Amino acid sequence: MAFKIKITVLWLFYAVAMAAAMVLAFMEPGVIEEIMAGEMGGMALSTAVTAFFALFWLIPLIMAFLTLILTGSAIRWANIVLGIIFAVFDLVDVIGHLSRGEIGGHMLMAVSLIVVPAVIAWYAWKWPVQEA
Repeated sequence: MAFKIKITVLWLFYAVAMAAAMVLAFMEPGVIEEIMAGEMGGMALSTAVTAFFALFWLIPLIMAFLTLILTGSAIRWANIVLGIIFAVFDLVDVIGHLSRGEIGGHMLMAVSLIVVPAVIAWYAWKWPVQEA
């Protein structure tokens, strides 16, 4: 049960850190104007893009809940796979921001968004099979 609680808390941490990173990114000069013009990071804001962001935000919350209630190796592997996917996605995102010279307070949160899912994957990997 200890692994389940650690992973659940890490998924919740991830969701909160993602929200904080987004709020901090909105505080950067020109970002609000860009969003009001229908763009974000050079990408047109569409229903599909906002649905993707919503899904990307919901998955950690869903995983926190499922990690607590489900048993078996499927939830263990879901945490490993999704932890790796989220870590890689966030690493690519941070590299993109840095390549455009975007360095701000939100980047500190963005780095935590790489570390936390990697730790989730690590804990899930070390999760004793009989406890899964």
